[in-house]
Amino acid sequence: MTTGKLIVVSAPSGAGKTTICHRLQQAFPDYQFSISATTRPRRPNEIDGRDYFFFSEQEFDRKVAQNEFVEWEYVHGFRYGTLLAGLQRALDKGHILLLDVDVKGGVSIKNRFPADTVAVFIDPPDLETLKRRLKGRGTDNEEAINKRLSRIPEEVSYKNNYDYVVVNDNLDKAVDEISRILKGA
Repeated sequence: MTTGKLIVVSAPSGAGKTTICHRLQQAFPDYQFSISATTRPRRPNEIDGRDYFFFSEQEFDRKVAQNEFVEWEYVHGFRYGTLLAGLQRALDKGHILLLDVDVKGGVSIKNRFPADTVAVFIDPPDLETLKRRLKGRGTDNEEAINKRLSRIPEEVSYKNNYDYVVVNDNLDKAVDEISRILKGA
């Protein structure tokens, strides 16, 4: 019998899900943050085990073969996944775990743990705002930004699989709306 809760937050690139998750952690300090695994190279200032679990392709393959992921996906040329053991441990201990995952991963987690998951989709206000946010981050070149933008229609098509859809046209308003949702969950 699990007593914890999984809070899944998903969105297209640039919609603000990571920023929103950081703000939710400030609003709910007892929430733990799920650390995803990835094969992408570590960026400056990122720490293995804090920001992501950085795995080689071979390590990731081994974990996939051993069914250690509740979900994993190729996103923008790299693999990202959520380790099953971490979710199960949090639920068993009664923790509330905040997950910042891609849309397919969010649906997979909700399907695997339907009674324990609250899934929130962050909808972008419009395409121009997303372009501006992605360029403003300064982490991707033009080709990578275009690749991210090309995925948006597919990503947005998943929002009906989520419990709640929140438009991030104003960060404070979006965080307040999600906070109200979570207080009632």
